[in-house]
Amino acid sequence: MLLPVNEAVYKTVEVVAAVILDGAGSVLALKCSEAKFNGGWEFAGGKIEPGESPQAALAREIAEELGLRIRVEQLIYTVERDYPAFHLRLHCYACFIEGGELQLREHTEARWLTADSLNSVRWLPADEDVLPYVAELLQLPRC
Repeated sequence: MLLPVNEAVYKTVEVVAAVILDGAGSVLALKCSEAKFNGGWEFAGGKIEPGESPQAALAREIAEELGLRIRVEQLIYTVERDYPAFHLRLHCYACFIEGGELQLREHTEARWLTADSLNSVRWLPADEDVLPYVAELLQLPRC
């Protein structure tokens, strides 16, 4: 028997992540602080504000977190993950840097990883779900 889900208690949180590619076969990985997510690695991004498109949310979040202007391209994958208090829907987009200088405002470290080195860091669970798609993308000629 299925129990009804109380939407006030168990809600869906919509977030976006930028899979920032360098065009030469690498992707930008960012390390969270120990206080935030125990120092796990992630793709930068954040919550979509009311009335905001996923692409606009990504551009805003990356400017705020990293000081970069990005070009948001295609949706790579949407991660669906249940947590005790909410359901996470993480939309991951391929992105390229168009300007700015990388500044780690919310992260402690940044690394450019190739398909072969993607597993050299400890990814957060939701970000780990998208890695097979990122690895495939990194094998394409322009990525």
